[in-house]
Amino acid sequence: MNCNHLIDLADLPMEQWDNIIHLALKIEQNPREFFGIMEGKILATLFYEPSTRTQMSFQSAMLRLGGQVIGFSNPQNSSVAKGETLGDTIRIVNSYADIIAIRHPLEGAAKAAASYSQRCPVINAGDGGHLHPTQTLTDLVTLVKEKGRLDNLTIGICGDLKYGRTVHSLIKALSKYPGNQFVLISTKELAVPPYIKNILNSAGCPYTEVFSLSEVIGDLDVLYMTRIQKERFPTEAEYKAQKNIYVLDTEKLSLAKPDMKILHPLPRVDEITHQVDADPRAVYFKQAQYGVYGRMALIIRMLSKQDYQQTLFYGTSQTGHPCANPNCITNAETYLPKHYIESGDMLVCEYCEQKILI
Repeated sequence: MNCNHLIDLADLPMEQWDNIIHLALKIEQNPREFFGIMEGKILATLFYEPSTRTQMSFQSAMLRLGGQVIGFSNPQNSSVAKGETLGDTIRIVNSYADIIAIRHPLEGAAKAAASYSQRCPVINAGDGGHLHPTQTLTDLVTLVKEKGRLDNLTIGICGDLKYGRTVHSLIKALSKYPGNQFVLISTKELAVPPYIKNILNSAGCPYTEVFSLSEVIGDLDVLYMTRIQKERFPTEAEYKAQKNIYVLDTEKLSLAKPDMKILHPLPRVDEITHQVDADPRAVYFKQAQYGVYGRMALIIRMLSKQDYQQTLFYGTSQTGHPCANPNCITNAETYLPKHYIESGDMLVCEYCEQKILI
């Protein structure tokens, strides 16, 4: 049986985004109305990487719908520790579950998993520094609830824009709405990768890159703070050189608009002081709650009859071109066929979106 997956929010038609967001807000108004709708269904959460919010949010979502949950939160407690491949794990889990949520430290892992999942829809719960579509869904639900719209916004994104998969997914999504513009606040070492700039340019979405948060915070409708992700840096020294550069405190917040909203995918380390939590503009804990409703709506949609047919790979298989991204899943699970789309004199990996010169 063929099924559709959620690897990137762009996999869904935009009208489906609106449908899921509106369903999430309906659930938020009366969660008990939806209990039992997934009775007899099983969600498998396959988390190859640590998580609190995303994993528990998925589990809570399925349980609140009346379904059940299986899975692992530490691959060392599964057959992965014995050397089982990702493809084999997914084939086995297809016999046990109705839907899969996977988090993995390697980019493109969710798409690789989907390619081996014939019966269960696969939801990308974060693949390395690549994408995190259900966090973006959470962010969109939050913005509709707290700002009332997804268009004509000036969105500041601050911190780790290079490795931040939540950042990449959010920019890809919000660049599709008219009137939006981005202020990208980071050091040059943690600037957004070129493929994200290409997306912004292709969408005709204005953006500026700046270093100082204080100088631009007064212009923002939304401030999306992110932590500096220690686990993504090659060395401890590189991490220490970047940490603590961006800290949102009450002094900086005094320069912001009265109706600006502060979002954060969490966990917070030290980039937002605890004094900011009391400010009504800080909605990041509400954001986590909205994430449960968003994932409830997504599960309902993914296990309902779908009116479109998804294609996972559009390009051709290339045996002679290993992906140039060392964190691409194809370089770890070498049995995977390597798929590329040709773009001028470049090949674009369909798993991780890394470009290589032909």
